[in-house]
Amino acid sequence: MSDPEREKSQVLVILRQAADAAEGFLSALEGDPGAPPGMDEAGERFGSGPLPEWGVGGTVAIDELVRLGVPAATRSAGPRFFHFVTGGATPAALAADWLTSTLDQNSFSWASSPLGSRSEQVALAWLKELCELPPEWGAVLTSGATMANFTALAAARRWWGLEHGRDVDADGLCGLPELAVLSSGYVHASVIKALAMLGIGRSRVRRLALDAVGRLDLGALDAELRRLDGRPVLVIATAGEVNAGDFDPVPEIAELAAGRRVWLHVDGAFGLFARASGLVRELGAGIERADSVIADGHKWLNVPYDCGFAFVRDPALMHGTFAATGAPYLPVGSDAHPSHSDHGPEMSRRARSLAVWATLKAYGRVGHREMIDRHISLAKRVGEQVDADPDLELLAPVRLNVVCFRYRPRGAREERLDELNRRLGDAIQADGRVYFGTTRYGERVAFRPAISNWRTTETDVDLIVEITKELGSRLSATS
Repeated sequence: MSDPEREKSQVLVILRQAADAAEGFLSALEGDPGAPPGMDEAGERFGSGPLPEWGVGGTVAIDELVRLGVPAATRSAGPRFFHFVTGGATPAALAADWLTSTLDQNSFSWASSPLGSRSEQVALAWLKELCELPPEWGAVLTSGATMANFTALAAARRWWGLEHGRDVDADGLCGLPELAVLSSGYVHASVIKALAMLGIGRSRVRRLALDAVGRLDLGALDAELRRLDGRPVLVIATAGEVNAGDFDPVPEIAELAAGRRVWLHVDGAFGLFARASGLVRELGAGIERADSVIADGHKWLNVPYDCGFAFVRDPALMHGTFAATGAPYLPVGSDAHPSHSDHGPEMSRRARSLAVWATLKAYGRVGHREMIDRHISLAKRVGEQVDADPDLELLAPVRLNVVCFRYRPRGAREERLDELNRRLGDAIQADGRVYFGTTRYGERVAFRPAISNWRTTETDVDLIVEITKELGSRLSATS
């Protein structure tokens, strides 16, 4: 085997081979552990050896991927994977994503794909409806929250430059004063990374926190805004903090920002979806007053990796930063025939909009609200189980879909709890029946299982406390 042209007649055979493997994987997913036994060892073995000189052909390669590769995959698509904040892929989203790869569209412009361009236009409008954001805001799909934060903060940087009389996208930052960036202790690593990529700097963020957990000190924010009055300032709020699902007080921040030269950005990677909830809608209050907000699609929207979206109040700021210039063969977008690459960093763009469009079309506003509220109820169920158990400690109220707790067996010495919980976190991941990891909440090592997969049921979440207790008891007995 050499040139893939020789396998032209085998395309459908190879696709059926992959479809059969996918069918077997999905049929077992409901009862699968969060991570298969031997996953790490399988990962270390997979794909070894030199590059084949002539190639083995598609059927052999796919067979090896299925036999030796799939055992190295976490079951992040399944109902017992609670690590990070990971959604699955709804049936409609998964099917649309298969078609996305088959159609292989470059969705940077209408000229390259009317389907990709139009589906993104519609999907973004529907997302604004779902999250009750103003329809006139600019929007674009990205690869995830990191690039969505990058996109929104690039618009903020352009605004800040124009406030100083400088087009920073044309002329750079040289000679301008430092950009003041204010936030709480909840600010996420993806925001810090985006600030670094934008040349603003990781160390520019002033974390105005009340405590070790990171809650915003509103008084300190007010004082800083007064001190900086007259200067353009970037304020970053978090909607859905990763350790416990908490929210910065966005309405109060918006009030402090009103009438000042302040850009308010909200990182709502999964917390933005509170605005689509029937149970906790009030948590997302005030976000519509921000200048930009972002979220992940591969979290609570349950579309396949990777997908995020950025919304910016003034679309012209996105275009001013990201519009492609200097290549006369590139088409110019319009309202009717948009070029979404002019509003975000990517030129070559997978048509991830098809999965977003399909899941929103398939399940609508009510279906997504029901899914979100079910996950919130399941998280509260786990929180109640933790709270009722004398060997577990709930470290924060369950406000959204994340449960922050630690193992604290009766009689355990406080100074040994961090190490015990670290070891227990390793044991939980090695066991694999449910899958989540440790974090640091305030000064304490803790767990933060997050419930965001459309498949997850009470049976699945009830394993969290059961397995934590079982493995914790073993560790305590051998300590």
